[in-house]
Amino acid sequence: MKAWQVTKNAEPPEALAIADTALPSPGAGEMRIAVHAAALALPDVMMCRGHYEFKPELPFTAGQEVCGTVLECGEDTSVRVGDRVMGVTSFVLGQGGFAEECMSMEGLVYPAPDYISDVDAAVFCIAFQTAWIALVSRGGLQPGDTVVVLGAAGGCGSAVIQLARALGARVIAVAGGSEKTDFCRTLGADETIDYRATSFVDEVNRLTDNQGAELIFDPVGGDLFEQALGCLASGGRLLPIGYASGRWGSIDTHQLLLRNASVAGVFVGAYDAPARATITQELLALYQQGKIKPHIDAVVALDELPTALNRVANAQVMGRIVMQP
Repeated sequence: MKAWQVTKNAEPPEALAIADTALPSPGAGEMRIAVHAAALALPDVMMCRGHYEFKPELPFTAGQEVCGTVLECGEDTSVRVGDRVMGVTSFVLGQGGFAEECMSMEGLVYPAPDYISDVDAAVFCIAFQTAWIALVSRGGLQPGDTVVVLGAAGGCGSAVIQLARALGARVIAVAGGSEKTDFCRTLGADETIDYRATSFVDEVNRLTDNQGAELIFDPVGGDLFEQALGCLASGGRLLPIGYASGRWGSIDTHQLLLRNASVAGVFVGAYDAPARATITQELLALYQQGKIKPHIDAVVALDELPTALNRVANAQVMGRIVMQP
């Protein structure tokens, strides 16, 4: 099969090389999948750079999420050959989705219903599971709460806007540039803030009559995370998701105390397989009702992947890019 492999740590066009390779036969709890569609995301860029938490031995194939057909199963799997599935690959082992075939494991994939396309299914699980766990499980969102979404035009941010609206929240989307803030409005954001043009903290406080937001979703980290405490409501929850800025943020514990506020980390991997499966069913019901839907920026072919992933690296994407081999 053809696969894009990370051969050195660099930006995607320099890190990736096409290879003819083969996957091993699945062991217990494993499966081999024909890739119909694969999601591109910032963690894949970080894996190219060698900056991600998981660092498979070079060369390896990245690509965290796919939709595809099961080709071969090991023992102790609930899926069968021929099943159409969606979910997370064995990218931590270097057997990800930027290829014609990938590997996955029991508990990481779910049946892909007929009503969801290959492209939507490929980008559905990680973003919307993260959104659910942030807003519902960790954030305790209630109808009428104000949710500030940092990095709002990205893959997870765009999912959070839609899910928060579906759950009855007021959404303030923070993004860089008027094109991205306009995009956030099309997803249902009630208000938008261009953080490059103004202080998002001052704007959130103005929009909330200086009460602040009950929830702040942060996949950016760094300076924005540290500033966000300044517009968090009394009793509010600051939800760190990632560090797209290149570093995790730190917090002023004294200010956290004075606000009776909390920082609640969000990590999908901390939830067991049955919990993630239940969340996915809740989300698919909302998808079927038309309340949430991934926004697809572009669909690219296998040979276009390095260029497309470089767009992700340079923050030139609104929503998600999908590769179809």
